[in-house]
Amino acid sequence: MMPTNINIQKLRVLLVEDNALNQKLMNINLSKLNCIVTIANNGLEGYNIFKVQNFDVILMDLMMPVMDGFESSMEIRKLENDEKERGYTPIIAFTANTLNNDFQKCVENGMDYLMEKPFNAFKFKEIIESLGKHL
Repeated sequence: MMPTNINIQKLRVLLVEDNALNQKLMNINLSKLNCIVTIANNGLEGYNIFKVQNFDVILMDLMMPVMDGFESSMEIRKLENDEKERGYTPIIAFTANTLNNDFQKCVENGMDYLMEKPFNAFKFKEIIESLGKHL
């Protein structure tokens, strides 16, 4: 159960995912939670959207063309470091292959959590609850 001080409704989510079917399914699930979803098709597009828009959380696929999730997350953290007024935006890595070394690599590249595909709304709510101090 979500604590009352965290309102998942109207949560601004940047979904960075290159697979159109995954985008559609995740958008449907996030919309059912009343999240406001912006979709980026790769890590570079996600980074460019992040530069001009504010989000409460980022769902970041790891393996994408143009710029993968690791590099995109590093660039987002550099931007946050350069522009302190932006604050901190939690990044949830999202992948089909969750190995222990993936989590370590995610942390090293500035991500906060690793979430397994397919999208699980209950797990997403749990993560958002644990991120409450950042939202």
